Amino acid sequence: MKVYYDNEIDALYLKLGEEPPEGVIELVEGVNLDTTSENKIVGIEILNASKKIDLKTILSYTIEMDKDLIPQKTS
Repeated sequence: MKVYYDNEIDALYLKLGEEPPEGVIELVEGVNLDTTSENKIVGIEILNASKKIDLKTILSYTIEMDKDLIPQKTS
């Protein structure tokens, strides 16, 4: 996932994949999902982002991983 923020227009974009979007689904005013023709979500756009979410929580992050998702070496 890649996160882009444009402070001039207060827009946040979460890029969830490398596939190009082919459609848009508006969830609520100013919050849109970019989708492929197979309805796979590849991006999330939030306009007037600073009024809708705390940008500090998006622009800084921690990673928590489930140890069961990481392949284990066997001897």
